[in-house]
Amino acid sequence: MKIEKLTHAIGAQLSDVNLAEAVTNDDLFGAIRAALLEHKVLFVRDQDITRADHSAFARRFGELEPHPMLASDPENLGLVQIYKDETSPPDRYENSWHCDATWRDAPPMGAVLRCVACPPVGGDTMWANMARAYADLPDHIKETIAPLKARHSIEATFGAKLPEDKRHALKAQYPDAEHPVVRTHPETGEKVLFVSGFATHFSNFHTSENVRYGQDFAPGGANLLSYLIGRAAIPEYQVRWRWQPNSIAIWDNRCTQHYAVMDYPPCVRQMERAGIIGDKPF
Repeated sequence: MKIEKLTHAIGAQLSDVNLAEAVTNDDLFGAIRAALLEHKVLFVRDQDITRADHSAFARRFGELEPHPMLASDPENLGLVQIYKDETSPPDRYENSWHCDATWRDAPPMGAVLRCVACPPVGGDTMWANMARAYADLPDHIKETIAPLKARHSIEATFGAKLPEDKRHALKAQYPDAEHPVVRTHPETGEKVLFVSGFATHFSNFHTSENVRYGQDFAPGGANLLSYLIGRAAIPEYQVRWRWQPNSIAIWDNRCTQHYAVMDYPPCVRQMERAGIIGDKPF
């Protein structure tokens, strides 16, 4: 297996490898896992593998979980089908910087995404290194956010388009999760900026140290959160991947964000994603 870095900050492409072989080859899987921890997102071309192999490879990292708003392959629970065609509504939930499912108490560890069909041009996906986004923060910002926690909401994102009763039911099923603004990667020990499009507000910003008068609350907390979420948009932290059928991306959801670029006209774009159960951030 060959490993080629794609940028200085994030991403590497693997070649001379068949991911289906890694289902039973411990040495090969170990090399892939080590590369993932180093590069945070891996890309592989020409992987004409079955859905069963796709799911089995992802399960080497951990058990899979379905998504409450997206359909799964009925024979491979947790293999989520993100399908669009010429008749699909202009659903815009993908084209924002986000870390998957942080509205869960234990967000996914990572994901394995395979392209089944895609536009001839457009529909790329970008990833950002949120450990670098944290490391480059000014010291006074690091000090300010060190104790902060943020709320992450499925109701305010996926649920926003639902009728009120269904939106409330969704929140009852998945109450807002609270996570540290700066999490520690459980395997590498890196500090990671852990707020994205699912974060709605800080839950412990309104203290006497931060808020002298009530008017300080909204601009202080909201502006800081907006600034932190915007860190993912810095090009120096990013890699951009152009899809082809049977291309695969493997990413560490604990230290990255991603953005599906919706720059293509109504056409077929079919992706299948195996989301891997993670642990509670600390």
